[in-house]
Amino acid sequence: MIVGNGEIAAGASDMIDAADLVVRFNECGSFGSGGRRTDVVAVCNTGRPAKSMITSLEWRNKEAVRAATEIWSVRDPRKFAALRAPLALSHPELDDFCDDYTDGFSAFAMETGKRHVVIDAAVHKSVDEALKIHDPEPYVVPSSGMIVIAEILASHPDDHIVIAGFGHVGWDGHPFAAERRLVESYISAGRLRRFSPGDFSFSSSSQGA
Repeated sequence: MIVGNGEIAAGASDMIDAADLVVRFNECGSFGSGGRRTDVVAVCNTGRPAKSMITSLEWRNKEAVRAATEIWSVRDPRKFAALRAPLALSHPELDDFCDDYTDGFSAFAMETGKRHVVIDAAVHKSVDEALKIHDPEPYVVPSSGMIVIAEILASHPDDHIVIAGFGHVGWDGHPFAAERRLVESYISAGRLRRFSPGDFSFSSSSQGA
């Protein structure tokens, strides 16, 4: 289960807690209404969101963060170091967007006995390529949710993968409309499922079943 911070459909919490692996994001806003199980917290490890989290005792002490066995940094530092110069020209207001806090998350993971994973820049590149056929509006980077979906589709090709709490709305630097179309194409191909009320079984056919 990949659980975003958007609205969670009624009845999702039981299914989420019964999953073999649950990924949440950043502040884990879905925790509670979207179940409690948390195996992975995927974090935006650059810019203001990263600084806000890694310097916050409140974030470190969140129940979901404490429960997680892994922290995933979704932004490869090499990729974002390379983005700094072009963004300074195209989006000068994002002067701290590429500030890297990966080492802080790595240290936090080590201190708390968690595994730290940095999602490779190749995944980011694959998402950019996949989005091209879905007519994205100009954007800065794909969302963390889209990067994690791509990572899990690639690394768990034979598993049933379900998403919940994805509204595909938010910061205008992410191509949310195109991301929605890309996600729907994965659903149509049987590679991914979107949770809907009453859907508590994995009996329908899917890739690798």
